[in-house]
Amino acid sequence: MATLLERALAPVLEKTPRRSITALFAIAAGVAAYTGLRLPGTWAATLQTVSLTDGFHRRFLVGTLLKPFGQHYLVFAVASFLVLGALLTAVAIAFFRSRTESRRLLIVAWLLLPTGGYLFHEVGYFDQMLYLLLFGALWALHRNRPVLASAMMALSVTVHEIALLTVLPVFGFVLLRRFPFRRACALLAPGAGLGLLILALPPVAPGAVAKLGRELSTVDFAYRVDALNLFGRTQAESWRMYSITHVLLYLVPIAIVVVGGFLVLHRPSLTAAAPVAAIAAPVLLAFGGWDDARWGFLLVTDFVVVLWLWLGRRELKLPQMAVLTALFLILTHVPMPYFDGYEPRGLTLVTPVEDAR
Repeated sequence: MATLLERALAPVLEKTPRRSITALFAIAAGVAAYTGLRLPGTWAATLQTVSLTDGFHRRFLVGTLLKPFGQHYLVFAVASFLVLGALLTAVAIAFFRSRTESRRLLIVAWLLLPTGGYLFHEVGYFDQMLYLLLFGALWALHRNRPVLASAMMALSVTVHEIALLTVLPVFGFVLLRRFPFRRACALLAPGAGLGLLILALPPVAPGAVAKLGRELSTVDFAYRVDALNLFGRTQAESWRMYSITHVLLYLVPIAIVVVGGFLVLHRPSLTAAAPVAAIAAPVLLAFGGWDDARWGFLLVTDFVVVLWLWLGRRELKLPQMAVLTALFLILTHVPMPYFDGYEPRGLTLVTPVEDAR
């Protein structure tokens, strides 16, 4: 059965974005940076000290790579901004190489939503490394190097195990579009298998948390003891520290909006199963931790990435553009509070009198 997208979207040959769209992209990126940019937090810096050689079996790749440079805040800050810069470069390349205005406007909308500021606020968090690896894997697929792409996605689960519910489903969706089912499963298996193995192993060797804590007591930043304590808790102990129901009640309405919006463009069918699963997978992060706003950011981001990939070279027509505009207007009302007491910067120069009273 032909879908609404397949019937209504016509191929276009335009390659160069119009100046007005380019200016809009620059403005959106600038507003997002102004809204959320900050120095990497001590939580992120602490997690970047975690390495495999110190006995940590999860989230160890970044710390293992940075260990030869020493445990200094400047090292972690520079690394964090390099990752953010590389991610922004990938987004800019995606914008300028898009052959349709629909794809370009989708990127602009993502930057103007609360997700844009949240991207900059997350500097230093491993989420950015995950998406950088995803974009690298998609580039490798585009260059007909599927084994390299599979290896990059296998590395993603060593950055953070949430790769299983964020970037791997998107990668799986792309594989199913490009390869036969068995070939797609074979390319997805290394990342999925390694991720499950990491979850099955103890997160840390005995005594490793205390040893690293002693080493960090002399560093030039106030390391977060609670960040290291994550590795010493069981999942059951973590669940007792927050309400899974509360996190789900935050995520499910967002999922309904983005999945519903996608299905307006692609009528429900078997071919919609893979993209819908990739979009909705971050909802399951509610069972992994209490960072509800962060999970919401990843949920909306997966939706935008999947939709961008799905559009290809086809241009949205006015009715579909109206649907997406309404969807994004709804998403502007999704609260995404920041970590560590930070708040998004407002675009006015002074605090409104009503708030100052």
